[in-house]
Amino acid sequence: MTTPSPEMEFMPRHKFQELISVLEQQGYTCIGPQVREQTIHYDTLHHVNSLPQGMSDVQAPGHYRLKNSGHERYFAWANGPQALKPLMFPPSEPLWKSVGETKGEMKFHEILPDKKPLAVIGVRSCDIAALYIHDRHFLQHGYRDPYYLVRRDGLLLIAVNCTHPAETCFCVSTGDGPSASYGYDLLLTELDDGFVIQAHTEKGVSIRQQLELTRATAAQLETANKAMAQSKQQQKRHLPSQNLSSRFMQNLTHPRWQEIAGRCLSCGNCTSVCPTCFCHSEAEDPALDGTHSVHFRQWDSCFGQKHSYIHGFTIRSDTGLRYRQWMTHKLGTWHQQFGRSGCVGCGRCIAWCPAGIDFTEEAGIICEGKERD
Repeated sequence: MTTPSPEMEFMPRHKFQELISVLEQQGYTCIGPQVREQTIHYDTLHHVNSLPQGMSDVQAPGHYRLKNSGHERYFAWANGPQALKPLMFPPSEPLWKSVGETKGEMKFHEILPDKKPLAVIGVRSCDIAALYIHDRHFLQHGYRDPYYLVRRDGLLLIAVNCTHPAETCFCVSTGDGPSASYGYDLLLTELDDGFVIQAHTEKGVSIRQQLELTRATAAQLETANKAMAQSKQQQKRHLPSQNLSSRFMQNLTHPRWQEIAGRCLSCGNCTSVCPTCFCHSEAEDPALDGTHSVHFRQWDSCFGQKHSYIHGFTIRSDTGLRYRQWMTHKLGTWHQQFGRSGCVGCGRCIAWCPAGIDFTEEAGIICEGKERD
């Protein structure tokens, strides 16, 4: 049995296609970042030319743009709107089908997804942290969600240390980056001429050994370490604390909630791009001829009116209450459920908010008494 090793090796850039080929030969469908509609988006990957080589991103509150910077790197960007969540927990998926039989009987047929191994390339540390939060929700609370489990069992992760954080990133303050420290099979740190590569699991070792790599030099390791140190220093946003439960409970009537409500559109963008949000609703899709119906689940948001609707009464009837529910759960009461914050510092909610609401700024104002500039 092969034992995982902390040994650092170097993979020249020209060997990246070989890595993709090895994964495909082992039966994996490769998923990798690609430019789709002016965003970085995960999609099926067959050739290295599909990776966003030369691309960089510019992110700010309510702002996301890609630009071609002319370099040779594949991963010189922070993140796009999509994390691992849609791959493991799709926006909409059928759960079962009910079919009308003779004599008025009804039969139910479970609809499980196809079990196909996925190898996701380019995963960032914040999204690995989010994946492990979903693992606890879907797999470790006394009920193992069979739909999530099928996808999760066949997942292989090739992580990339984040050397180019966006202005909106704050994973350092949540303890989730920018370096990946767990949860991956292979870890890459990109340099100008290639990648420092390290295997973390037996599957990762098996793949690495087929690439015939050389040991990383002291100079390459120093360059990689400097890049990660700079990545940490570049992050200017932060949260006041990793556990804000008591502070939020003391500020449930803070006037800032209503000030935020005056800007928030209740559109749900923040919950859609958040890699940890897992709320969903369920519905039926009946056939027009009445012979069968498909029961499916789809992503939902605590910003929607129906989310807190119970027996003719909406518990959170205005946007201020909905935003308060989202932030206090994410940064406060999440600790009671999962032993940690529900925020991994990816900054997506800031960049993809059409009103440009800054999650870290608002948390600081409410919990620390700061004033808005």
